[in-house]
Amino acid sequence: MKWLQKKGIRLSFKTYLLDGLSYMALGLFGSLIIGLIIKTAGEQFNLPFFEEMGALAMSMTGPAIGVAVAYGLKAPPLVLFAAAVTGAAGYSLGGPAGAYVAALFSTEIGKLASQSTKIDIIVTPFVTIAAGYSAAAYIGPFIADFMTSFGGWIVWATDQRPIMMGMLVAMLMGLALTAPISSLAIALMLDLSGIAAGAATIGCSAQMVGFAVASYRENKFSGLIAQGMGTSMLQVPNILRNPLILLPPTIAGMLMAPIGTTIWIMENNAPGAGMGTSGFVGQIMTFQTMGFTTEVMIQVILLHFIGPIVIALLLSQYMRKIGLIKEGQMKIHTGGSEK
Repeated sequence: MKWLQKKGIRLSFKTYLLDGLSYMALGLFGSLIIGLIIKTAGEQFNLPFFEEMGALAMSMTGPAIGVAVAYGLKAPPLVLFAAAVTGAAGYSLGGPAGAYVAALFSTEIGKLASQSTKIDIIVTPFVTIAAGYSAAAYIGPFIADFMTSFGGWIVWATDQRPIMMGMLVAMLMGLALTAPISSLAIALMLDLSGIAAGAATIGCSAQMVGFAVASYRENKFSGLIAQGMGTSMLQVPNILRNPLILLPPTIAGMLMAPIGTTIWIMENNAPGAGMGTSGFVGQIMTFQTMGFTTEVMIQVILLHFIGPIVIALLLSQYMRKIGLIKEGQMKIHTGGSEK
C-alpha cells in the first residue's frame, strides 16, 4: 500500500468517482459543451467560422476527457500527455463512459510505470497508451452500452409515468449537480434525451437559482451570480452542517418538473440535461432541442427560473421562521469561522 501511495495511487471512492467525474466534467465543458455553444451560435447567426470552430472543439472531447481525468488524478507529465490518446481511444470506442474508463485505467497503470526505468520517455507513454487502449477496446463498449441502455430506460419510464419519473429525475439530477460529483458526466454517460432530459434540466436549474435566492440575505448579489450562473456546489460545506437547506431548491425542482413533463412539455439533450443554469448551458441546449420560439422562451423563464425561485424563496423563508434554517447557515466563502 505504501508503494502505491508513493506512486500517487490512492484507491478510494472519492478518487475515482468524486474527483474523477468532477474533472471529467471540466474536460467535457472545455470541449463538447463550449463547442456546442459556439456551433449553435454560428448556426443561429449564420457564422460559418464559429460553426467550424465549435465542430472542432466537439471533435476533441475524447482527448479533453483523457487529459482532464489524468490531471485530476495528479498524473506525472508523460502520463498526462499520453492520456490524450487514451481518452480519444475510449471516446471513439465507448463514448464518454469509455473515455472516462480508459483515462482512469491508463493513468493509474501509467503511474506505476513512471520513473521506473532509464528509458522512461519511451516506457511510460507506451505503457499508458497500451493500458488505455486495451481498456477502451475491451471494457469501454460494455460500460457505454450499459449506461446508454440504463438512460434509455429512464427516458422510457419518464414517457410512461411523466409525473412520478419527472419528479424523481429532477430530484436525483439536481442533487447530483449540487453534490461534489458531475451531473453533466452522468447525463452524458446515460445519454439522457427528450422529456427525461427536460426534467433533469428543471431539477438542476432549481438547485442553482433556488440556492441563489434562498441565500441572498447572506451572500447578496455576488452570491446570487456565483450560485445562479456558476454552481450550487458552493453550498456543500453548509449542507454538511445543516442538510435541511437542501429542501427548498430540491422541492422546487420536484414540483416544477411534472409541469414540464405533462402540461408544458420540456425537452433537452444530454449536454443540457446536467448543467442547469450554469453559463445558461441548460437553456441554450433547450433552445437548440426545441427551437428558438417565443413559446419555448416563456416555458424556460417560468419553469427554469420564476417557478423554482418563488417556491425556494417562500419555503426557505418559512424554514427560517420556524428555526430550521438559522441566520448565516447559507453563507458561502466567509473566510472565517461560523457559529
